[in-house]
Amino acid sequence: MVNDDSVRASDPAFASGEGEGEGEADGFDERFLGLRCPLPAANDDGRSIRRLDYTHFSVLLDTERRLAALTAVNIDGRLLRDVPRGDDWHLDPRVPADEQVGSELYARNDLDRGHLVRRRDPVWGTDAVAARAEYDTFAYTNAAPQAAVFNQSKELWNGLEDQVLAYAEASSLRLDVFTGAVFASDDRLYRGVQLPKRFWKIAAWYDTGRDRLAAAGFLLDQSNELDRIDLRSAQPTDAPPPLPGFRTFQVPIADLARDTGLDLAQLAAADVFLAPLRDAGRRWTTLTHPGQIRL
Repeated sequence: MVNDDSVRASDPAFASGEGEGEGEADGFDERFLGLRCPLPAANDDGRSIRRLDYTHFSVLLDTERRLAALTAVNIDGRLLRDVPRGDDWHLDPRVPADEQVGSELYARNDLDRGHLVRRRDPVWGTDAVAARAEYDTFAYTNAAPQAAVFNQSKELWNGLEDQVLAYAEASSLRLDVFTGAVFASDDRLYRGVQLPKRFWKIAAWYDTGRDRLAAAGFLLDQSNELDRIDLRSAQPTDAPPPLPGFRTFQVPIADLARDTGLDLAQLAAADVFLAPLRDAGRRWTTLTHPGQIRL
């Protein structure tokens, strides 16, 4: 169940200096696209979900898995700013330590702290707001354990938002992007945390030509990478990484709803991908370059 006592980033302890800490972060704006695109809810399956609001994005934290079930960010491509990259990964003081994963999971191994909300996506607006948003993306509640090569080599995955932004340029360059992990009961247990094998992403925009919501869904699989990593022993920082084995797919959003247990009905109804693939008798398409993305 979702904790209705949504937490905004207003705790003074969350602000450690000028430009850091959200003050009164409003989180994800469901009217950002000019029509209502609400934050997807977790199905009532007994899970404990805590909503956390940050600058231009929100996180639904699964407190049992201690990782985000969902992140949702508003991106304004017209107002994006370049700010110096921080690397201040931090626990969110609004959340009990035993409900979030910290630095202990990532020490001395081949796991990276992967951003679910990309560092640059919420970094728009005034200089001060952009700096706060950049800082917010380094909260551990926005991190996911990913194989090092998987994270550092996934140019296509990291570029999906850019591809959709370019496509949606006529729609004022605004996007809603939802990202999360696919939690499975057989996910590998490591240091008390089950490591997700797959991650998903949905980009949504306002289709001005058809005057409706449009959306596209994607899935990234790191199963092969995790199988190659020896998590039992410490790894030197200069150890060569394993060969990449991740795969990126464009998939029907209805499949993501089934696999995640999230209510994605509105986004599934707006899916630009499902109809042509159903006609072709295929459901998932492997992506190796941006030209294969259907929008």
